[in-house]
Amino acid sequence: MAAMSGVFARGVESRFPRRARSGRLPPPGMPGLFTRAPSCRTMPRAKKRPSIIIQNDDDVRTGVRALRRKCAILRHAHDIAGDPPLRRREPGFEGLARIIVGQQLSIASAAAIWGRFEEALRPLNAAKVLAAPDELLRAAGLSGGKIKTLRAISTAVNSGQLDLDALETAPELMVHESLRQVSGIGPWTADIYLMFCLGRADAFAPGDLALQIAAAIAAKRGDRLSLGELEELAETWRPWRGVAARLLWAYYAAVKAQKSGAPV
Repeated sequence: MAAMSGVFARGVESRFPRRARSGRLPPPGMPGLFTRAPSCRTMPRAKKRPSIIIQNDDDVRTGVRALRRKCAILRHAHDIAGDPPLRRREPGFEGLARIIVGQQLSIASAAAIWGRFEEALRPLNAAKVLAAPDELLRAAGLSGGKIKTLRAISTAVNSGQLDLDALETAPELMVHESLRQVSGIGPWTADIYLMFCLGRADAFAPGDLALQIAAAIAAKRGDRLSLGELEELAETWRPWRGVAARLLWAYYAAVKAQKSGAPV
């Protein structure tokens, strides 16, 4: 993924088409890929790690350097893709709404829908979403499922059930649990919010299809890792799993570009 969706993040299937599940990417002998499987050094798991917040590109580069030292898989991914983008968004209601709106859409479609949605409800907030008629939201391009989720988030914020300001400094497990109490928010959405809105350096989305495929390609471990296999591999990337995810997304985009012949 050379660049994050213009409206924040797309769902897994929109970033990389479902046909990637077939495992036909990349073909054997693709230029620039290892002929032998790289590996990561097994690192002892610390009992408690300090929380690192990614705020700028320098923080991403710090994470990249640490990952290159400990993991040949990610060193290879970085050699192919280069430094990944920062992909930070403001935390809070708007950031969470952008994740929901942008899921399962192309970059262009997500940007267009977000633009219409944000313009129709400017200034965007939970109360505006609750007051907006379904017809207005559908006219912006939102599906029925996304309207339902956005209303559920807005209700939770307005009622105080979901305190997004408090989550900025909350432990990651609490952030995950708080978000997933809202109807329509699953593990992937919570992971992406942690990673890109809150900047948690060790946040990771093992259920992301693109990461599962990219890690398998980079590690020469078949067509796709299972969620459990990716979780196990990602343990070696702590406390920089969020940077590892950025690297793998960028690597997958570079591999796709190599296959198609398009510039990265």
